[in-house]
Parts: sequence; C-alpha cells; structure tokens
Amino acid sequence: MTEYLQNNEDTIAALATPAGVGAISVIRVSGPKSIEAVDSIFDGAVKLIRANTHTIHYGRINYANEVIDDVLVSVFRAPNSYTGEDSIEISTHGSQLIVEKLIKSLLEKDIRLAEPGEFTKRAFLNGRMDLAQAEAVVDVINSRTEASLRGARNQLDGLLSAKVDSLREMLINSSSMLELELDFAEEDFEFLPKDKVIEKIDEIIFEIEKLLQTYSFGKVIRDGVNVALVGKPNVGKSSLLNYMLKESRAIVSEIPGTTRDVIREEFSLDGILFRLYDTAGIRLTEDAIEKEGVFRSRDAVKNADVVLFLNDIIDGFAEDLYKELKQLIKEDKILKIVNKIDLLHNHNIECDVEISAKTGEGIESLFKAMKQKAIGSESYSERGAVVSNLRHFNALKKAKDHLVQAKDSVKSGMSGEFIAVDLRNAESSLGEIIGKVTTEDILNNIFAKFCIGK
Repeated sequence: MTEYLQNNEDTIAALATPAGVGAISVIRVSGPKSIEAVDSIFDGAVKLIRANTHTIHYGRINYANEVIDDVLVSVFRAPNSYTGEDSIEISTHGSQLIVEKLIKSLLEKDIRLAEPGEFTKRAFLNGRMDLAQAEAVVDVINSRTEASLRGARNQLDGLLSAKVDSLREMLINSSSMLELELDFAEEDFEFLPKDKVIEKIDEIIFEIEKLLQTYSFGKVIRDGVNVALVGKPNVGKSSLLNYMLKESRAIVSEIPGTTRDVIREEFSLDGILFRLYDTAGIRLTEDAIEKEGVFRSRDAVKNADVVLFLNDIIDGFAEDLYKELKQLIKEDKILKIVNKIDLLHNHNIECDVEISAKTGEGIESLFKAMKQKAIGSESYSERGAVVSNLRHFNALKKAKDHLVQAKDSVKSGMSGEFIAVDLRNAESSLGEIIGKVTTEDILNNIFAKFCIGK
C-alpha cells in the first residue's frame, strides 16, 4: 500500500460516462494538478484556480489554438470531493472526437489515464469511505431491481460497516483487557473474569452468525436467481416463459423439439431479478442441432439456482427425466410442476405447484414457490445490514472460527496470551471487511472490477 500512496500524488483523468455518442460526456480529473491543468486550457469568465469549491463554470476548452468544445466545469476542492483530492468534472457534448481531443490535451499537462476503479480507490485511501462502502459503489452501478439498489445503497451508506466496526471494537476492548493482565501477571490481577470473556465471545459469535445467515438472501438480492425451465418436449416450457414475460418471446408449437437452443430472459419479481432459461426438451435425438441444444440445456440445469420441472397433466410425471435431473442438481432446488390443468383438474401426479401456462391459473402460487426456493423462509430485509459479498462472508467465517478457538482456549484454562491472540486474529478478519486491515493485493483485486472513470 505504501507504493500506491506514493502514486497517489499523480493526477489522473478518465471518461466517467459510457463511451460512445450521447448528449453529453463527463471527464473526471483528480489529483494535486487537476484544477491548475484544466484551468490552463479553459477560457471562461472565472479562473478555475481562484474558483470556490462546489461551483460550476461555463467556458470553452482550447487546445492547439483550436476551440474543442463549449463546456461546464465543476470544481471540487480537497478534502470535500469524491476522492478527497482536488477534482474537476468537465461536461462536454457527447462526441467521441471531442472526448479524445480533450483527454489528449490533459495528458500533455503531466496527467495520466486513470486505472479501473482508481477514483474510488483514492476515495478509500483518503478516508472518504471504507472498503465495504467502496465495493458497494459497483453494486449501486450494477443494480437491476429496486431491492438490489436499496441493498447496495444501504451498504454504501455504511449499515454493514457500522455493524462490523461495532463488533470489532468489542473485540479490541476484550483483547486489550486480557493483554493488560499480562503486565500484571505477577500480581495475579484479573481485569476481565474468564466467564465474562466467554460471555463476550458468545455475544459476538451470535451477531456474526446472524450476519452470515443473511448471505443467501443478500446474494440473491445482489446477483439475482438463475431459473431453468426443464421438461420433456411439448410440456409447455415456452408457453410458461411467454406468460411470465407477458410477451411472445419463445416459439410455441405442438411439434416436439421446436426449442433447439437455450433462450435467456429476465424479469423482476418483488425486487428479485429472475433469469429464466427456457431449455430444449431433454431427450435422445439424432438431430445434430437438437443434440447441441440438449447439451446446453444440461449446462443450464447445472448452473441453476432453481429448476422448474414441468410435467404434462395428460402424460403424467416424467420419472426418467427427474432421475436425470437429480444427477445434475440437488433435489431441493427442483420445483415439481404440473402444467395444463385447464385440460384436466383431477390427477394424482406428485407436484409442488399446479398451473396452466395458457390461462395463468396457479402462476401466483408458482411465483411464491420460486421466491421460497430462492431466499428460503427466513425474513430478512435489504433495508438492514445484509451480507451480499463473498469476500465479506469469508472474512466473517474466519472471524467466527478464531472466536470459537478463543472460547476453547478459555475453557481449557490457557493463559490470556493465547486467548488474546485469537481475539486479535478475529478482529483482523473483521477489519478486512471495512479495510482497517488489508493488503495491496486485496485492493488491486477489488478495484480491478470497477470501470475506468469510477
């Protein structure tokens, strides 16, 4: 991290809006030379080097005796900017040529192109946000549903960070008391009775377990749910897909093998993003194209979070196909569905839900069952502290393991020195989540996933 902090003296620039033609483009500049460099090519009523922070100025950008564009320049002075440094944002017309010329002019002012996520990385290093909040920036950008946006927004606002930091402070206080006892070992002082140590450890483990239990829900809210529609040819998979999407996305025909490739579509249900994969009917076939479709169908099943296994109420339960499904995916991920109940209501087919993809009967029950499979029966809310990031989940697990080890050490009568080490290790694991303890490798891995300009 020391090497990076030295590079932090650089001034960086990048396009902050998507590349391509649009109404406007925004170029972001950050670092000690940002205001001075932009001012040297800016012609407006106000000199930017004398402009107040959080002000916007109209003018023109000139380069090589040529007017590049009319622009609006926003000035942000340290430390009250996104990065914590002096920063500039230049709003231009959305021409690729204008953007290229403007960035070229900045690069000639001893400014370099920003790396992916470098603006947010600087915000973290300059104390504008912690690491969990920095990671939430990407989740906000990638949000596809109301629930995922609320969850990302709450993490960005620090709900998870505050919870983790409070647990970390509890650990620091407990381990500090144990380490203090070591200085008075000869006097046999006990600043924190061992039963109180176990009580504190149990309290923190309980809170960590509550956070760990939110991960399945948080991952669903953040990433969505992969749903594979599976069944023998002509059971109504494409009809169900069309009904869910409220449009004729897939061709519906009585001819077996009409769907020859996996069709992927998305829809939102109560804030959860469901990715639907309408698979080709899984069956033996001599048709080379249909064989490939069946192969891709099996891959879709393996990668699914939920499988909707459709059966025709007339033809009955496809036992052979169900056995094959259980070899591809865990049985508890499969929803057994009987379709075409508009043709026949009475049946003795084993199922979880009865529907008619033609009339819509039973679809609401299916949606309810899909949500149940996706997030379970626990009642969580994306408005609270929820774990949605695998890195956070693993760090919490490590912290819990260290605490269990510390508890065992207390019970076995080991000295406070050994107990304190385990507590400190647990504290370090929690610190990894919010960036109180980190390495350059971790930072590079996190921020490499960002887009350039963010």
